[in-house]
Amino acid sequence: MALLEKYTTNYVMSKDGTRIGYKQTGTGPGVILVHGAMMTSKNFMKLASFLSNEFTVYIPDRRGRGLSGPFGPNYGIGSESEDLQALIHKTATDKIFGLSSGAICVLQTAIIEPALKKVALYEPPIPVEGTDPAAWGSRYESALSRGNLGKAMFAAIKGTDDPSLFTSLPAFLIAPLLNIAINADSKKQVGDGVSLKSLIPTMQYDLMLVHQSPGIIDQCKEIKAEMLLMGGTRSQRYFKLALDKLNNVLPQVKRLEFHGLGHIAADNDNSPEKIAKALSIFFQSSGMP
Repeated sequence: MALLEKYTTNYVMSKDGTRIGYKQTGTGPGVILVHGAMMTSKNFMKLASFLSNEFTVYIPDRRGRGLSGPFGPNYGIGSESEDLQALIHKTATDKIFGLSSGAICVLQTAIIEPALKKVALYEPPIPVEGTDPAAWGSRYESALSRGNLGKAMFAAIKGTDDPSLFTSLPAFLIAPLLNIAINADSKKQVGDGVSLKSLIPTMQYDLMLVHQSPGIIDQCKEIKAEMLLMGGTRSQRYFKLALDKLNNVLPQVKRLEFHGLGHIAADNDNSPEKIAKALSIFFQSSGMP
């Protein structure tokens, strides 16, 4: 399927006055899709397209990216959640999906927002049982401070992406190639596209979310919404452990594991059709089985 081309853009004002821009497409009940790190709404264009025949789909650019305003001086889980609450209230939407760090934002919102009825999470990187999903952060921050975006990007990919030949290679081989690709990407962006050069530095804010999230699971016991936990068999082990912990705590929960899929399965270049099918079934169901 080609990338979604027919959509409108709009915005909502968050509690602290930050403008949160979003794309909208489709018809039917509302669904919000929340992207992960080093992404924008553009990464969910195919996912939105697959869902657009059954739902009105809203895809925000999380703050600091794309159509949205800056991170702000008081950035954290709270401000991300306020952004989503503003969009939920404006669109009267009670269904939401979040990927990775976006799933942390969605989970925090589900804890405090009673309007949500159905919440789907794909592999939130929450530290559990001694795991540290942000252990690679110091390597990323060191490379970023030296202006080596390729090495910073590789540190993030190696720390979060599915194990592969690419992630097993040393940074001194990969970083120069990534720097070439990053520079080439920045020259070809058109319209409302966002370059990797501008997205790579935003990863430091996603790391903040991971550091702020360890206590979030204990707050999940009173969530009233129906929850769908999703993950892939190719993803790193700490994602599965976080899903295990959530599965044991959430009152109304269903678990799905996708054989052969990895951490960013919902992205345009991965398997968005499979994720869309699971979301469609969950969002249209009348209750937990």
